[in-house]
Amino acid sequence: MRVPDANVEELLLRGFTVVEGFLEPDELAAAQDSLWLHFPRPEEYFADPARFPEYGTSQFAGLRPGPCRSWAINRLAVHADLVDFAERALGSADLHLYKIELWAKYAGAVDYDQALHRDFANHSLVVPRQAEPPQQLTTFTLLSDVGDGDGPTKVVPLAIGSEVPMWPNHLDRGALIDREVSITGPAGSLFAYRTDILHRGSQITGTGAARFALLADFQRWGRRWDGKMAWPQHWYSEGLVELLERSTPRQRALLGFPDPGDPYWDDQTVHDVGLRYPGMDMAPYRPLGP
Repeated sequence: MRVPDANVEELLLRGFTVVEGFLEPDELAAAQDSLWLHFPRPEEYFADPARFPEYGTSQFAGLRPGPCRSWAINRLAVHADLVDFAERALGSADLHLYKIELWAKYAGAVDYDQALHRDFANHSLVVPRQAEPPQQLTTFTLLSDVGDGDGPTKVVPLAIGSEVPMWPNHLDRGALIDREVSITGPAGSLFAYRTDILHRGSQITGTGAARFALLADFQRWGRRWDGKMAWPQHWYSEGLVELLERSTPRQRALLGFPDPGDPYWDDQTVHDVGLRYPGMDMAPYRPLGP
């Protein structure tokens, strides 16, 4: 669904927003079915957690950097309605999809409770400039229901958090706990926030609860001090090849692929890129004749 303008306004003013019913039922079902290419099903995990000790090594042991192993999940990161929302939130159509992650959490695996923090520390070499609109946007597409027992993200509204200095980016655990908003919603919801907002992960308290989400982060192109992932390092990934081959030129541009009409394209590059990505329609990139 197209994100209403009211949610864009809420993101800008409050620092975060939640859109229930963002995914269509078929999009959600296909992505959920593909989760098990990456993670054990909850019933499998909880039948014998000792078989999966890796999830107890860190809060972040369930993170899988994208591209993922399924088009049903990868396509959500370049979803037309998500990109449209990011364009309006960041005030630019010249966007960079600079991070994709798939995240699984299982109750009891590890302590998921965090201190409040801002995400910019590993998204930028500097700190956000408060006098300008947000330059980076983090999105969570919920692939499971998130209730109070499922480790909901806790967020401090921007007006309250702006009173806290930008650095250090972590607060003492328990700070502002009475000012937090708990982010809950059914599977298929979209949760988005600015990287300059205080937030934290919380403990999963539900018996047999598991939480799954796709994270896709956007920023304006051009600022050399911002970013997180370099997509060419995944050149060997079948997921990246499929993502590039099946995307539109607009979606490929989010990853840094040259636009149609860019001076990079000539007869040689069109031919050779076509060999590298045999499933890609190269017609949009062919130079116009004299």
